[in-house]
Amino acid sequence: MKPAKEVIPVKIKWRSEGMSLSLILAMFIVAGFTWPLASDSIPVHWGITGQPDRYGGKFEGLLGIPLAALAIYLLLLFLPRIDPRRVNYDKFSGAYLVLRTVIVAFMAGIYTVQVMWVRGIAVDMAIVVPLIVGLLLLVIGNYLGKLRSTWFVGIRTPWTLSSEESWLKTHRLGGRFFVVLGLALAIASAFHNAWAFCIIGIVAVILLIFLVIYSYIVYREERAAHPS
Repeated sequence: MKPAKEVIPVKIKWRSEGMSLSLILAMFIVAGFTWPLASDSIPVHWGITGQPDRYGGKFEGLLGIPLAALAIYLLLLFLPRIDPRRVNYDKFSGAYLVLRTVIVAFMAGIYTVQVMWVRGIAVDMAIVVPLIVGLLLLVIGNYLGKLRSTWFVGIRTPWTLSSEESWLKTHRLGGRFFVVLGLALAIASAFHNAWAFCIIGIVAVILLIFLVIYSYIVYREERAAHPS
């Protein structure tokens, strides 16, 4: 019997993480400089009309997003080390780096407009937030098709995890859907129409359900073509 091959843990190239780490550090620095100027009540959530509908204290308002960004970044960074399919991460390491960075950049963008509110600059969140989310979806959509089968990253259904063909086709189609949704959100943000956002949200749910069904169809077709 041949000895089992040792699985080499995914290596972290810290030089490539400079952008994400810089953005996270910048958020904490901004929080430190803003803390003495902030009131005890800070807007932490905005309704679909763009007006604050929930307030929090300084800790939540100034450190909530930076801490969440740090936690999500570290989670994404170390998940490959415990993934049973960790060897697949090397096949899309560049795309995974972009996705980590853009998620941190997205949170930094949201944090920027929140701090602007704290400093008395009332940004129209009904325009800015959908625009930022739309840009996030555009980037994710362009890289989604490059992901390979893992337990933690991607569109994980029983069928994409069981079939390489189902994984690839579902992610390529899902990438197109994400790009379309991102463009729709970015365009809708310019019109400041709450109904448009609701419709896009409903369409997004329908498309996600369709992707699940599509992954099953591809899986069944592959099994029919290549019965075991």
